[in-house]
Amino acid sequence: MLHIGVLQFTLEIPHATSLKEKRSVIKGLRERLRRAHNISIAETDDQEEWTVATLGITAAGSDIPQLNSLLDRILNTLQDWRDASLMDHRIEIFSPQ
Repeated sequence: MLHIGVLQFTLEIPHATSLKEKRSVIKGLRERLRRAHNISIAETDDQEEWTVATLGITAAGSDIPQLNSLLDRILNTLQDWRDASLMDHRIEIFSPQ
């Protein structure tokens, strides 16, 4: 059975003084996460804010504990990210009924 894991999170990028700087930080993060994990990631809100970014990550799998573990590993990466601070996050797992 296919399950979908969703991680929505908000980052603070305090040193960004323009949208170009913010997007540079986000691009680096997106590339690193895509390279390390089989995920989709997109900026979902706060596109015009210089120092705040809200992004969403999705991953698919057949095992809920495996999806939870993957999203937890991604959260650990986000908490250790040197260019931004994790402000908030939410994890949801969707399963067909």
